[in-house]
Formats: sequence, C-alpha cells, structure tokens
Amino acid sequence: MMNQEDLFKKIIAHSKEYGFVFPSSEIYDGLSAVYDYGQNGVALKLNIREYWWKAMTMLHSNIVGIDSAIFMHPTIWKASGHVGAFNDPLIDNKDSKKRYRADVLVEDYILKIEDKVKKEVAKAEKRFGESFDKEQFIATNGRVVEYNKTIREIQIRLAQVQNDNDLPAFKALIEELQIACPVSGTRNWTDVRQFNLMFDTKLGSLSDDANKIYLRPETAQGIFVNYSNVAKTSRLRIPFGIAQIGKAFRNEIVARQFIFRMREFEQMEMQFFIKPGQEDTWFEYWKATRIAWHKNLGIDASKYRFHDHEKLAHYATAATDIEFEFPFGFKEVEGIHSRSDFDLKQHQEFSGKKLQYFDNEENASYIPYVVETSIGLDRMFLLILSAAYEEETIENEGKSDIRVVLKIPAPLAPVKAAIMPLVKKDGLPEKAKEILRSLAFDFNCQYDEKDSIGKRYRRQDAIGTPYCITVDHDTLTTNTVTIRDRDTMLQERISIDTLAEVIDKKVSMKTLLKNIDANK
Repeated sequence: MMNQEDLFKKIIAHSKEYGFVFPSSEIYDGLSAVYDYGQNGVALKLNIREYWWKAMTMLHSNIVGIDSAIFMHPTIWKASGHVGAFNDPLIDNKDSKKRYRADVLVEDYILKIEDKVKKEVAKAEKRFGESFDKEQFIATNGRVVEYNKTIREIQIRLAQVQNDNDLPAFKALIEELQIACPVSGTRNWTDVRQFNLMFDTKLGSLSDDANKIYLRPETAQGIFVNYSNVAKTSRLRIPFGIAQIGKAFRNEIVARQFIFRMREFEQMEMQFFIKPGQEDTWFEYWKATRIAWHKNLGIDASKYRFHDHEKLAHYATAATDIEFEFPFGFKEVEGIHSRSDFDLKQHQEFSGKKLQYFDNEENASYIPYVVETSIGLDRMFLLILSAAYEEETIENEGKSDIRVVLKIPAPLAPVKAAIMPLVKKDGLPEKAKEILRSLAFDFNCQYDEKDSIGKRYRRQDAIGTPYCITVDHDTLTTNTVTIRDRDTMLQERISIDTLAEVIDKKVSMKTLLKNIDANK
C-alpha cells in the first residue's frame, strides 16, 4: 500500500503534469500559496461548480443565487466582526525563525496520535483477518482507548483556550505537549499572538485611511447585505435561501498542503433564512442534505465524517464540519453553521436600515435566523483528485504495467470522451473529426491521433476521461466504433447513431442530480 505522504506528492506532481493545477507565476519562481488552474483543472472546477449550483438552486425552489462584489463598504467588516476579531493565533520558533499557527501545531500533534490508533487497528486487522471487528477493537483495546482519551482531552483544552482567547494558556498547552518545531526540532517558542487575516487596499486616488477597503475574507456578508433586496424582488417567503459562488482572500501566514489552504480561494455558500426557534430542525436538515450531496458522487463513504465544533463562535448555536480523509488526514471540506440572527442584527445596527421580515402568518416582524452551508471549491477539487487517483498493475501478455488513472465521477470529468482514429490515414482522421463535431454540442471531447492507441488510452486515463472512442477501418463500412470504458477497460462495438446516448447515460449531470432528488 502506498505511503500517504508519497501519495500526496504524486497527486501534486500529476496535477501539474496533466494540466490541472500550476504554481502561479512559475516563470518568476512562483508566489507562495497561490495557484493557477490549467486546462483540465478549470474544466473540473466548472463541473464541480455546476453540480453544487444546480443542486442548490434547481432542486430547491426556495433558493436563489446572487453574485455580490468583492469590494464592499468597509463598515460591513466592522459590523461582521472581521476588523476586530478575524485573527489566527501565531507562534514563532526562535531557532528556526519559522512561524506557525498555534492551533495547527496542536491539531498536527493530535493527528500523530490518530496515526498511532490507525497503526494499532491495521495490525489487529492483519492478525485477525475476516473475523476482525473494528468497532469492538477500538472500544475495548486498552492502548487505543487511552489514545482516544488523550485526543479528546487535548481537543477540549484546545477549544477552551480558543473560546477564551487565552494566548498564554495556548502557549502553555504547546509547551505541556512538548511540541517541537518541525524544522529546528527545538521547543524554543515565542509567545502566541493574534494576526488579522484580511487584505486591505485603497479605493480611489487618495492614500489615507479614509479610503481603506478590504478584499472580502468570505462571501457570506455579500449575501447578508443583499438579503432585503432579494426578499423584496424574489417574493420568496421564509424559509428561503440565497446561494453564491465567489472568490475570497485571506492573508494566511502558514499556507500549506497544496491547494487546501490558499490566500486566494473560492467558496460556495448558501445562507438559509428561517423563523427563530426552527434553527435546530433546519440545522439537522442541512447536515443530512449536504452529506447526501457528497456521497451521491459514489466516493467511499468511510472517507467522510462529521466533526462537531468544540469552539463555537459567540453568535452560533451549533456548528459541524464535513471532513474528508485526505492523504494528510481528515480535514474540513464544508461547514454547516447555525448563525442565529447575529449577522442581520449587526448590519441593521451599523447601517441604520431595517432588516426585519414581516411574517403574514404570525402577523409579526422579526429578524430571521440563519443556517449556513459553506464549502471550499478548491478543497472539493482536491477531494476529487485525492479520491480519484489510482495506480493499477495491468498484466498484458505476461508483462506487468502500471496504469495511472483518475477515476473522477464521470459527470465531473474534464473531458467526457476522446475520439481516436486508429491510424492517421485511409480517411479515418476525417471520420473521427466528423464524430467529434457531432458530439461537441453535448460533451467536452478531445481529438487524439498521436502515438500508439495504447499510449493514447493511458493519456486519457491520466486525465480521467470516461470514454475512449476508436475509429477503425470497419467504421467506414459498418458505421460502428469501439468504445472503451475508463474504469473497467472493457471495449464494446456500438453504432455511431447510439454513441451520444451511451455517453450521456454515464456522464450526465442530470442523472447525478436525479439521484439526489430520488433519495430525499
């Protein structure tokens, strides 16, 4: 089995080699924690966007979308609390001169204990074979129980120092756990201090503070300040939601793990406005709805888990993360948060504009409560690549060959079909291009005539193309082609007339969305 660290390195290298993700400004030695999406990456990203957007706005008649500006009035960020409290706790190692997020140091320490649990489970699984009961082992094995107890105690203490914003206690926790700098190996730490994550810039030609504005650190506030506009113009009644996809910016000091944590990233957020008192019901509804969206992609369900927040924002009544097991451990991909009426109440106070909702059934006005779903598009992109990357040993005429394949869910695949003439003569390229033109109205296809057919198959496997269609000499007389399935590698002879229908069954976004709707 491949080492997880090696797997992650291979995914990063594969992303660059096959046009998914490039280091930004690479010819100028790059820019830390900033990336560009290549030709296959942008197509995959667009498909993920489409899946989320349509699931939100088409499958819910009471959810609409907006696109708010990146630049917003600076008072918005005072009202939301970002100017005063949007901080990360940072700590420096005096010997290596390296800077770290204090909470990440503790979380990494917890991950090391979780790795010990995994090793104990793996050893027991190997020893007992098919009779192994994983849940019972975790619940009863003395060493594993002690590890999990330690993890729980550290999580509680971490949440406590974060809730209390107790920076000396934060440093004391790091020292007590004897956490060393990964570079110097020493425990010579500075005090923990807070660092605001917002980028600021100037609006207009003057350079004084009166013109200071911020690049938005989240997209949610653009929804809140447009709440009344949408409510009035859409004629929606509570409960209703507003969805948005857009860029956000955070001055991450410790950006790492490829595109998992970047300074410029994209969010897909939905704010669901509800009657006060119904927040628990809707929180559970959106937890179930969002995990169903993820699992509908057919990715191993054991790779997902919920993680309830120990540390709650002061305005929150509940919060949970959907975590995915990346090669570097379980990490947050999406958050579901019950935000009470905090945001609208703050904007009403700071703007002086009424943001109340008049409820005809209750004959009363109130500020709605909000349940939020917020997913990182870039993290979802990395999730898809992590789940899709496989190296398979193929036996061919007594020889072994390694096939690198991205088993991307077919509706999300950047290229849906590759059209290949068997040889570059005898009218086969012309016929292949004719088929390509007929399919191009419905699917993103590629034409590929370079190298042997086997090498072309491997090239398409590496970018996750679900189907390869080969045009040979029989095509000219029988009007049939050979279609090869990426996952099974099985080949079938079919009529060109049925080609679009066969491809559509596997790659259709409509089918993917119908599966969600059918399982509601």
